[in-house]
Amino acid sequence: VQLQASGGGLVQAGGSLRLSCAASGRTFRDYDMAWFRQAPGKEREFTAAIRYRGGTTLYADSVKGRFTISRDNAKNMVYLQMNSLQPDDTAVYYCATTPRVALSGLAAPSSYDYWGQGTLVTVSS
Repeated sequence: VQLQASGGGLVQAGGSLRLSCAASGRTFRDYDMAWFRQAPGKEREFTAAIRYRGGTTLYADSVKGRFTISRDNAKNMVYLQMNSLQPDDTAVYYCATTPRVALSGLAAPSSYDYWGQGTLVTVSS
């Protein structure tokens, strides 16, 4: 299984970025997907997740209303649209995949068995 994240970069506060994650090696539509992020000196934290069929999404409180996760099962892609970015959003963003888990498990890093390499997002003030 391979996950390739892209779309990171430098953006000013208030700006937007769209992250993409290309998946291969498993039947994409059968697996839940998520984005996590890790800021310098901090632990990896849950950002957003989407169920295998795309009908259910989950967000961290810190990004709710600003970020939108989506997926295209025909293209084996998952996206994270990030709006109203703030300096606190600066982090390396990772996409991850897991077999279907309970809703309560979607936010736990330990639920995910494969991870992408990460893409750096830097938000300047």
